[in-house]
Order: sequence, then structure tokens, then C-alpha cells
Amino acid sequence: MVIKHTKGAIIPAHYLLFVLLIMALSCNRRRYQGPPNYNLNSPYVIKLPSELADISGITYYAKDNSIFAESDEKGGLYKISMNKPTDIKKWKFSHKKDFEDIVLFDSTFYVLNNDGSIMSVKFVNDSMATNKFNFPENGKYEFESLYYDDKLQKLVLICKDCDIDKPGETSAYTFDPRQSTYSSAFTMDTHKVPEMGGPKNTRFKPSGAAINPVTNELYILSSINKLLVVADRNGAVKKLYNLNPQIFHHPEGITFTSSGNMFISNEATELQPPDILYYKFKKADNQ
Repeated sequence: MVIKHTKGAIIPAHYLLFVLLIMALSCNRRRYQGPPNYNLNSPYVIKLPSELADISGITYYAKDNSIFAESDEKGGLYKISMNKPTDIKKWKFSHKKDFEDIVLFDSTFYVLNNDGSIMSVKFVNDSMATNKFNFPENGKYEFESLYYDDKLQKLVLICKDCDIDKPGETSAYTFDPRQSTYSSAFTMDTHKVPEMGGPKNTRFKPSGAAINPVTNELYILSSINKLLVVADRNGAVKKLYNLNPQIFHHPEGITFTSSGNMFISNEATELQPPDILYYKFKKADNQ
């Protein structure tokens, strides 16, 4: 089979298909280029059971190479062994709420609710001790991201949808686990972030965040924008990366090992089960 060019030249169909394939692959590489230390196109995928369909936040536990996770509406704490992912342990710490993220600090888990309140969860002998800390501001405040900043020695929560934010701004707050107090942290300039992906006219809506301990950068996920935002610790945006929706179908959680290896969790969709993506840190050529 051959295809005639408009000027009369004849182009073999297989050659034309080859050219189109190369062009498509080139566009894909440009569009889904990730940070220099990770190949976001080639994760090791850890499939999860349907019970974790609403997996939201994750935090790494170095002692036995496992991931602790929480599910949006179940009030359950899950432990997933990276050496044996099918071996999942579960503890109930609360009734159904809209839990969004989790951080492990100083032997205590801190679980973020979407209204900004934080619940501390600690194992005490054979039981779990919990305490709730209410977000002090009034009005509409919605959060999905919580991480620990070791320099501030505080937890940081980033607004997903807060009335206080003007267009192109995203506020963040701190929670001091020692004093049990909230305070303002920083305001991100996010004017250009929505332009990179997601539905048009959609504001930047962070769904997960963590500090990369090797690069000393803040990694922020936005599921609705299908973006990974790399910023400094003060929230100044440095780089934006589009995420491949076939891999990052619903990215909600992110955590790192001390050596920079990265885990990202996906909630389930109608077509894809929940999973955890693992990326090994690779030293870049210029590092």
C-alpha cells in the first residue's frame, strides 16, 4: 500500500506511520519530562487492594522499609510492607471523616482532615491514643497536603481551596506539634501553574506535598491539574512538570526515603485500581 503526496510523490504507508510514531513519541517525551533525578515514565508499580481505593496520604517508615497510609473516609491506618506489599496491616483510629494526608514525626502520626484540623495518633502499648487540633480560622478552608519541614520543625499544610487566597495565590500554614499551635507560613505565587495542565480556568489545587531530603526542594502534587510542582521551602515555584494521566491517574500522596527515593500514591478510578509508584533517586549528570 502506498500514499500519494499532494504533489504526486508516492510515500509508502509504513514509512508515514513510522514518522507519525516517532513524532508522537517525541511529543510524549517533551510533555512528560520529569525532574532530573527521576524517570517519571518508568515507575515500579505496587498494586493495592480495593480496600485502599481512597488512599490519600502516605508516609515512609524507614525502620522496616514500609509505607503507612490513610484512606479518605475510613479513619484507618494502614501499613504496607515494601518487601511484601500484599502483607497489609490495619488499625482503626477514628470514625469516618474526610482525611487527606499523613505524616510520621517523633513516633506520632499526624493525620490531616480536609477542614485543616489535625489528629495525632500514637501507639501506646496495645491501644492508640488520639488527640484533635482544630484549625483556628473561620471561613472556607480546604486542605489536602501536609508535610514536615525539619528546618522549621513544624508541619506545613497547603491550601487546596481557601477563600483567603486571591487568584494566582496559594496559602500555607504551619502546625507546631510541640506547642499544638497554628500560624501562617507563606503564600505561593501560582499565577502560571494552572496554565501547564488540567481543565482550563482551574486553579492550582495541591493534593499532596513532601520535602525531598536530597535536593532540599518541596515537591507538590496537583491531581486535578496533573502537575508536579517543584519549589523551594518558602514556596517559590522553581519548575513545573506535566504528569502522564495514564500513570498518574489520581495522584494524592507523596513521600521520600532519606536517600531521595520517591513514592507517589494513586487513588482508584473507574478504570484503574489504587497503587503506589516507586521511583529510585538517580544522580543527575550536573550534580
